[in-house]
Amino acid sequence: MIYLIEDDNSIRELVLYTLRNSGFEAEGFALPGEFRLAMEKALPDLILLDVMLPEEDGLSLLSWLRHEVKSAGIPVMMLTAKDSEYDKVKGFDAGADDYLAKPFGMMELLARVRALLRRNAANHPEQASSVIKIGKLVLDSAKHRVTARGEEVTLTLKEFELLRYLMENVGVVLNRDKLLDHVWGYSFDGESRTVDVHIRTLRSKLGDCGDMIETIRGVGYRIGGWHK
Repeated sequence: MIYLIEDDNSIRELVLYTLRNSGFEAEGFALPGEFRLAMEKALPDLILLDVMLPEEDGLSLLSWLRHEVKSAGIPVMMLTAKDSEYDKVKGFDAGADDYLAKPFGMMELLARVRALLRRNAANHPEQASSVIKIGKLVLDSAKHRVTARGEEVTLTLKEFELLRYLMENVGVVLNRDKLLDHVWGYSFDGESRTVDVHIRTLRSKLGDCGDMIETIRGVGYRIGGWHK
């Protein structure tokens, strides 16, 4: 879950729309007070925090987050119109993990969000979830279970590993050689057609969710963050 604190309605709705359509769960707040109440109920995996806010500014909220034991380790990215070196240093000194100045592109925002989540998972492997959710498609590595639109899907070991690798790299185009190396291993002496056969079977088994697996002609495959 990603929490966004942004008082500009148009920016908040655009960012939430982008995150949700890229496979992330996200919730937005216009006021710091709303955000503080939400933090009492559930902790997010990442916080996107504007600096200029009503009630209290983002740096004050950041200081509060870093002094609370339960939220001290949650990665925080500052979203702000202030892009001077001094303002960035203030943000980083206060405990920000990243800093993105407005106006920013949605693709850059997504790239930075994914990078922060990957870094946090690497630094805190005990906190990394075994569950990956993209739209209505859910993969649970710990239980070796996949559901599509709430219905359990039976996959072979290689189909499961192939789907997991695609879901771990949502939006990234993976060529056949890379898929072969990761799923079948460097010693595999088969042909790249093996990947195509497994992709075709995966799409069939996943039903409507199978449409998320996109063919990038002449390159390979990727799984998108959208869903019907």
